[in-house]
Amino acid sequence: MNLLDQLEPLIAPPAISWWPPAPGWWLLALLLPLLLWASFKLLKRLPRKASASTAEAPLDPLRQAALNELEQLKKPYDGAHAGPWLQQLNAILKRLCRERYPQSHSHVLSSRAWLAFLDSRCPAAGLTRWMVLVEGTYRPHCNLDDKAIAGLNQAVSIWIRKHV
Repeated sequence: MNLLDQLEPLIAPPAISWWPPAPGWWLLALLLPLLLWASFKLLKRLPRKASASTAEAPLDPLRQAALNELEQLKKPYDGAHAGPWLQQLNAILKRLCRERYPQSHSHVLSSRAWLAFLDSRCPAAGLTRWMVLVEGTYRPHCNLDDKAIAGLNQAVSIWIRKHV
């Protein structure tokens, strides 16, 4: 006879019923509705993000006039001299600044100070990257490629739309 045969059979553990749950589960059952209610209230208070499909707010007449003038400017494509176009861009920006910020006397600024002022009012436009805006009018042969013309035009458009 083997030693394993001499062992008594295992006793099955008693069946554990699912009811009543342990005290920790009662606490969870009480807290769960409270947590759901609190999260619902918190979500209602959070500000909603503006959806991309909503249209931008209409611009004031001064900005709209500046944008219309910007669109009507003849861009110096095909290697044309860019000096006059750059002067017109600066004129639009200076007129707008003279009307919007009369106490800052920004319309008399030039060079890097002018670009720094523009960037302080709208960093999103990134006009400090476009030193050609202030230097190009003084170069004897200032020619810009199509990509630079489109980029500068877009930066000026962004500045007009979003400056504070």
